[in-house]
Amino acid sequence: MGRIVHGDNLAALERLPAACADLVYIDPPFNTGNRQTRPRLRTVRDDAGDRTGFGGHRYRTERIGASGFDDAFDDYLGFLEPRLRHARRILKPAGSFFLHVDYREVHYCKVMLDWIFGRESFMNEIIWAYDYGARTRRRWPAKHDTILWYAMDPDDYVFDFDQMDRIPYMAPGLVGAEKAARGKTPTDVWWHTIVAPTGREKTGYATQKPLGVLERIVKVHSRKGDLLIDFFAGSGTLGEAAARHGRDFLLVDDQPEAIAVMTERLRAWDPELLRAEDL
Repeated sequence: MGRIVHGDNLAALERLPAACADLVYIDPPFNTGNRQTRPRLRTVRDDAGDRTGFGGHRYRTERIGASGFDDAFDDYLGFLEPRLRHARRILKPAGSFFLHVDYREVHYCKVMLDWIFGRESFMNEIIWAYDYGARTRRRWPAKHDTILWYAMDPDDYVFDFDQMDRIPYMAPGLVGAEKAARGKTPTDVWWHTIVAPTGREKTGYATQKPLGVLERIVKVHSRKGDLLIDFFAGSGTLGEAAARHGRDFLLVDDQPEAIAVMTERLRAWDPELLRAEDL
C-alpha cells in the first residue's frame, strides 16, 4: 500500500496517467520569503533541567539539529500553475482537490484555481484555526491557514457525512443529553492545534501538518481503496492518514530529508520507494 517518490514533482506529474487519482491534497511552500526551520530536540533527566515533566521530574532540553527549506519564489503563481493543471488532469471525474495555503497567497491561488477548475467547481474555503505561537503587537496575529476545496464535478463527488468526526457543543446543557453525546457537525472553520514541538506526533520536519486535519479530509472525501496523491508531501501526513484508513497513497518530494522522514514514518505500511523517472 503506497508509494514514495523522490524527485521533482513536475517531472513525476508528467508521468502519471490522466484520471488516476481519487483525491489530491497539496501543502506547497507558502512563499513566506524566509527559510522554514524546525529544531530537533530531546530531553534528558536532569535535576537542574529547564523543564518539569510527569511526576515532577526535571529534564534538560538538548538541541540535536534542525530541518528546513527555503520558502521564497520570484514567481510563485508561475511555479504553481503547471502543477495545478496536472492536478486537475490526474483527478478522476468524481475526484476532489485540496490546496492548503496561508493568507499571503490564498487570494491569488483562488483566482487561478477558478480558471483551471472552473468557478462552479469551487466547493469550500476551509479555515484551519489554531492558537499557538508568538503574538505580534503590530497587527492581529495570524493564527489560521486556508484549505481550498474543488470538486471535478460539483454534482458528483465524495462527501461521506457519516464518516465526519463530531465536535463537542460549547454549551451541552442547552441542547439535551442526546445531542450532546452525539456532538455537532463541524463547519468550514476547523479548530485544531498545531503539531506540538515536543508531542508524540512530531517528526521534526518543518511545516508538518496535524494528522487530525488530514484524517478529516481523507475520511469524508474518499473511500477505502482510493488513490490519494500529495506531490508536496513533506513529512507524509497525507500518507499516514490514507494508510490508517485503508486508502492507497502516492507521495512526491524532492528533498532527501522529506524522503527519509516519510520512509521512517510510514515504515509499518512498507511503501515502495521510487525515483520520479521510474513512474
